[in-house]
Amino acid sequence: MLIEAFDRVRLDGTGFDPITEVEVVAVVREAIAAGRGGRIVTPNIDILRQAQRDPAVRAYLDDAELIVADGMPLVWASRLGGNPLPERVAGSSLIRSLSSGLGRDGRSIFVIGGTPGAQDQVDGATRAAQRLAAENPGLRIAGTLCPAYGFEKDDSAYEKLCATVAEAEPDLVFVGLGFPKQESVVDRLRAALPRAWFMGCGAAVNFVAGDVERAPRWMQRSGLEWAHRLGTEPRRLAGRYLKHDAPYALKLLVQARRSV
Repeated sequence: MLIEAFDRVRLDGTGFDPITEVEVVAVVREAIAAGRGGRIVTPNIDILRQAQRDPAVRAYLDDAELIVADGMPLVWASRLGGNPLPERVAGSSLIRSLSSGLGRDGRSIFVIGGTPGAQDQVDGATRAAQRLAAENPGLRIAGTLCPAYGFEKDDSAYEKLCATVAEAEPDLVFVGLGFPKQESVVDRLRAALPRAWFMGCGAAVNFVAGDVERAPRWMQRSGLEWAHRLGTEPRRLAGRYLKHDAPYALKLLVQARRSV
């Protein structure tokens, strides 16, 4: 299966690959076997909105080999526009399905992110990696890192992080540092690991580690996962979700309907 086989679905200037989660895993496994690296970006409504005004966000999308829709409003807009995406493909799900696929091939992952461990406790990145390895026999853990807050402002700390990942030579790197910081890290790492795959996965590391509870499946399927996230982190997310993302989602749906 070749990445080029997918004709992208355009939503407000961004092309999305009309691809299922199962197909994403197949593409990545095939590419790794062939020695081809790549990058997966999983835009939601907020990222798509940012891409309209921020050249750096647009550059992350332009650099991606795979762009999949992590949000039901994006899937709904594609359907209203007459060029439907097959399903939502969430980074929070891909971290597990990709790990399963790589485990069948005896491949390795590197996990970055999670919550720091207090005193002698294991940090979130390590716990997430341990769970993924336990769930997927054959999966190798190349390494884990849970960088301190603000590490990106410390040149030596940033260089050390990149050197540690590069030395481990993983097949796939999950970077769960939040958008857009995680994509900046991917930018730095790609040159050093041209045969590796990378995915910025936001809160997925925390989900797998068990530090944050993901929304029930019915909320994920019905497009209400944002409501669950809002309920768990209202102070951080209320302004973004209600003031910015909701109006943009409505505009996107209206534009898609009018384009038919």
